Amino acid sequence: MSKKQVTLERTFRAPIADVWALWTTKDGIESWWGPEGFSVTVKRLDLRPGGELLYVMAATAPEQIAFMKRANMPIAHDARIVYTEVTPHRRLAYMHDVDFVPGVAAYAVETVVELTETASGVRMVLRFDAMHDDTWTERATMGWQSELGKLEKVLPT
Repeated sequence: MSKKQVTLERTFRAPIADVWALWTTKDGIESWWGPEGFSVTVKRLDLRPGGELLYVMAATAPEQIAFMKRANMPIAHDARIVYTEVTPHRRLAYMHDVDFVPGVAAYAVETVVELTETASGVRMVLRFDAMHDDTWTERATMGWQSELGKLEKVLPT
C-alpha cells in the first residue's frame, strides 16, 4: 500500500535558476524556509544524494512561541533532511526527520520538489508524505502554504 501524499502547486514568475537557488543555497533557504513566525538558520548544507541539510527552526512571533509552549514543544528545534535526489534546476527529493512531535516516535517524511519552465514562469509541484495523523498533516500543509508564500515574496520581480 502506498503512502498518502499531499500535492501543492505554484507558478512563480521568475527564472528557474532563481527558484532553484532558493531551495538549494544557505542564503536562499534562510530567506524563506519555515512558516510565518519562524526563522531558519542553516548549520550544514551538503547538496548531493546522501548529503544532509541541518538547520535550526525557531519560533520568533509571539503567537507561534505561545503555540509551541502550549504544545509542549521547544521554541527552537534542530532539524535534519537527507537528500535522496538532486537533479539541478529540475528535481529535489529528500527525507525529513519528524522527531519533534511530543509522544510520537520519530519517523521520516519524503518530500519531492519538481520544477518545470513554462511560458508563464516556473511551475513547481511539491509532494510530501502525509504525517502520522490528519491534524499534523493539516498543520504541515498549512505550514508549506505559508512557506511557499514567503518563497514567492523573496523572488526577484
